[in-house]
Amino acid sequence: MNSWIQLTQPEQLVDIVRESEEQTVLIFKHSTSCSISAAAKSRLERQWADAGLQNVKLYYLDLLRFRPISNEIAEKFGVRHESPQLLLIKQGECRYDASHMGIRLSDVQSQL
Repeated sequence: MNSWIQLTQPEQLVDIVRESEEQTVLIFKHSTSCSISAAAKSRLERQWADAGLQNVKLYYLDLLRFRPISNEIAEKFGVRHESPQLLLIKQGECRYDASHMGIRLSDVQSQL
């Protein structure tokens, strides 16, 4: 599995937008107290090796510790806050988002 990059500073969103100009970026917003979120995270980790997304940067946001960053993500990319949530950022824009058990790497692949 690609290593999670911890999203802990609002300034990282500027980096994500810049990085997304040349490389696809995923942001996984995770609630550490939610069993549905834990199941979605586990499924992502299990499917990662077979998904062919090795060139994708994968950011992880702990919603309980960094909720203001989640709010900023919603505003910056024009998506409604949900948890868990996966966002695909490409060319500085959110091109795909999914939440709860609708999070599937096969859907991410079809967007690339």
